[in-house]
Amino acid sequence: MQTDRPFPANDRIAPDCAGMDFYAADRGLRDLLTLYLPGPALDHLTPCFQRLGRLAGGRLDELARIADRHAPLLHTRDRFGRDEDWIEYHPAYREMEQIAFGEFQFHAMSHRGGVLGMDRPLPPVAKYAFQYLFAQSEFGLMCPVSVTDTSIHLIRRFAGNSLQDYLLPRMLSADLSTLWKGTQFITEKAAGSDVGATETVARCVDGVWHIYGEKWFCSHTDADVALMLARPEGAPAGTRGLALFALPRRTRDGARNAYRIVRLKDKLGTRSMASGEIRLDGAEAWLVGQQDQGLKQMMEQVNLSRLSHGVRAAAMMRRCLNEALAAARGRMAFGRTVAEFPLMRRQLMKLLVPAEQALSMALCAADAMGRGAAAELRLLTGLLKLRACRDNVVAATGAMEARGGNGYIEDWVNPRLIRDAQVGLLWEGTSNINALDVVGRAVGRAAAHRALQAMLHRRLEAAEALPAPFRAALRTALDRAVGLAERVAAAGPESLARQAATALYDASSAVLLAWEGSQPGTDARRALVARLVLMHRLSPVDPLAPEETEWERVAADALLGDKAMELGEAAELVEQSCL
Repeated sequence: MQTDRPFPANDRIAPDCAGMDFYAADRGLRDLLTLYLPGPALDHLTPCFQRLGRLAGGRLDELARIADRHAPLLHTRDRFGRDEDWIEYHPAYREMEQIAFGEFQFHAMSHRGGVLGMDRPLPPVAKYAFQYLFAQSEFGLMCPVSVTDTSIHLIRRFAGNSLQDYLLPRMLSADLSTLWKGTQFITEKAAGSDVGATETVARCVDGVWHIYGEKWFCSHTDADVALMLARPEGAPAGTRGLALFALPRRTRDGARNAYRIVRLKDKLGTRSMASGEIRLDGAEAWLVGQQDQGLKQMMEQVNLSRLSHGVRAAAMMRRCLNEALAAARGRMAFGRTVAEFPLMRRQLMKLLVPAEQALSMALCAADAMGRGAAAELRLLTGLLKLRACRDNVVAATGAMEARGGNGYIEDWVNPRLIRDAQVGLLWEGTSNINALDVVGRAVGRAAAHRALQAMLHRRLEAAEALPAPFRAALRTALDRAVGLAERVAAAGPESLARQAATALYDASSAVLLAWEGSQPGTDARRALVARLVLMHRLSPVDPLAPEETEWERVAADALLGDKAMELGEAAELVEQSCL
């Protein structure tokens, strides 16, 4: 056996991101926080971001790997044969819950003061930045976190005072022994995207509502309170007849409510979190809001969940990029690191660009929420959910390929990234449903594109340090994308909805990236990403012509390096590309 190797055998395997500080490694996130968070809030929260960044690359990542391999178990009866169905979770999952619900209080941070030492609720930008860091390690638990957060929002907004007084103290608790976590149950066998086909029935007896029927896909199945849609007896068919109810796991007297967890789903991904089916046999529930406004009220929760999904997709793409960089930089082939080869550098750029697009769109949407810019938020949410979730699937595959054969092995994070990425295409609406929502409703009915376009025009004006031809090209692309969305919304065909929505996403993200890169104190390399989006996603391309230019190779070297760029240098590079 040969023993005179130049380094130990295990050093021949490329490293992964284990132990990485995900906050320190993410210059883009830190820069955008300086743009979107007020100074005092950022100063106060920076140590918390730093702690979570270290946790996400350390202990949380270890726990996520363990929980993914030990899926929840459903116990349908206790030892006495009583129908006390309960779900058993691995201790790793419970420890992650303590981090999310106990230490950082994700569920409560935007609803009350006292979280992380803040005397007021955290702004949305901060909340979603925390989610972004957490989801780089654990995706599954972000579902219970998000639906608890959004359930609190709906109860506070629509429920009567007595129901709020009963539920909110429990749902806002930071003590896991008293915390009531929330969820949403919508999907039925007959009612997926077509929610109007809901068959679950609500019957009012002596002033108490009882629910009968089945819910087919219930993520966070054993939540303490679930918001759900049901049709009151005598209500009209379709979505107009649906009402919103809060379904408690246990009634006010502590008894087990009259519904059963029939089974848990054997899912492709999000294995750490329990999704299942439930059968309701007269379960008690409380009416939330107006009886004839159920779907409209529930859609607020759905749209908030869509935004969270977009943030999670952005986070997972960042993890994919970091993993690909670690593998390419840490693996030697033919006397060079794999990251030095031109084709690998091109592949890494195909991960970097969509990851930066998604981050810009996510924090812009969070900022719109904080400013109360409802029209902007309405459209940004749908665009982010549609495109970032689709890009995430491609990014996860690309990161696996960058690692090579090891990326196909369950010892590494890549298989979990691939599995978990798929659910973003399904939860809270498929790509088709989200594209139709963006074009048909947000653009066609609400005219939300006008507010978004106006905001982006202002951002372009504020990017005056960038070359005028570049800003003019961005403005033209934005206006053309808006025009395409308007035409499809007005006259169709429906089959172009995804194309129109994608164009609007790419144009919006390019403008945001350019504006971000032009602001004092930020890394001006973001403007280079904007130029690449304009070139590769918003400009015509001859598939038979050589594509890469010298400018593009220089830009890739800059973006794949660790050194930030001054605005003057970035502006000069962008100007060269426009010649």
